[in-house]
Order: sequence, then structure tokens, then C-alpha cells
Amino acid sequence: MIRKYSVLISLVISVILIVIATLVYPGGSLLDKDSIGFYWSKNFISNLFATKAINGSENPGWIWALIGMAFHSVGYGIFFINMSKKIPSRQWANILKFIGIANIIFIFLIATPLHDVGVISIILTLLGLFTITIFILKSKLHLFKFFCISCLLTYYGFFIFYGLGYLVLTAIMQKVYIISSMLLVLGLEYFTKYEDFIQIKWRGQKT
Repeated sequence: MIRKYSVLISLVISVILIVIATLVYPGGSLLDKDSIGFYWSKNFISNLFATKAINGSENPGWIWALIGMAFHSVGYGIFFINMSKKIPSRQWANILKFIGIANIIFIFLIATPLHDVGVISIILTLLGLFTITIFILKSKLHLFKFFCISCLLTYYGFFIFYGLGYLVLTAIMQKVYIISSMLLVLGLEYFTKYEDFIQIKWRGQKT
């Protein structure tokens, strides 16, 4: 039972711990260093991982955020590994499996001083979701086609706003793509199966 719902359990625990971290975050953001508390529209999730808040106060919630990110990384890692078992193409299945294993490490690094290295997980997650989207588009899972494309667009929106320097919109879009990707991950994990993809033709042949 635990193994079957490991992705759901990991992500739920992750959300609970991250929310706890936001509730005890002293304050400060890139837009207002003297602000009090955590603002979902102004602060980035990465603000929670430092032992000192941006306003200079000790951050008692960093340990909750750190553990929360650990569960998040495990949840996403298991998801990609499980999805690799549903994909009939061995080549792409191996890629998804690699992304799953790598993400267990790189997503967690986001919460450590190696944050910049951990950002690689965003690229890996995008690659994984893009790969899955290709197979979804070739399947008869029409509702998931919409969900996959919408989720990818939230990621691209985040990068666009970040590149243009719109910090407020970037902070908001960070939460949007995290929530949308988590919902998509849970949907794909529990409402798709190997049979949904078995008839997909790849490179002109039935896999």
C-alpha cells in the first residue's frame, strides 16, 4: 500500500512541511527586505532554505523546508521511474528512469548551498515532462494532452518573466508551475497505465 501511494505520500508530506516553513519564516524578500513573514506573491520558495531570512533574522523554518524538499525530490524521482515502466519505447523509458534517479539528487540540492547546481533539476523535469507529453499526444488520453501542454506553458512563462526581470510575476509563476506540475504528476501516476501507450507507433513501427 505504501509503495503504491509513495508518490502521493511524498508530495503531500512535502507540501505540509513547506507550508509550515512559510508560516514561521521571519520575513524579507528581494522586493522588500524589511517585510514581515512569507508572501506567496513576493517570496521565492528558495528563500525558505536559508538559516537566516532576508531581513536578517534567524529562520527557524529552514529545517522544515529542507526536509520538505527531500520528500519532494523522492516523490518526483519515483514518479519518473514509474512512468518509465509505462513507456513502450526502451530508449525513452531509460531516459525517464535516468531523470528520475538524477532528480532525487538534484531537486534536493535546491535546498542546500549547492542551489545553483540543483537548478539542473528544473531542466531535467522539463525534459521528462516534455518526453511524457510527446507520448501523451500520441495516445488517446485527450484530457491529459491539455494538462501536459498547460503545465509546460507555466514553466515557460516562469522563465520568460524571470528573463524579463519581472520579479513579482516570476514569484507568482513559480508557485503556479509547481502546483500545476504536482497535479500533473499525480494525475499521470495514478490515472495512466502501460496499456495507454502500448499501441503508440514510434519511428514508423508499432512498439
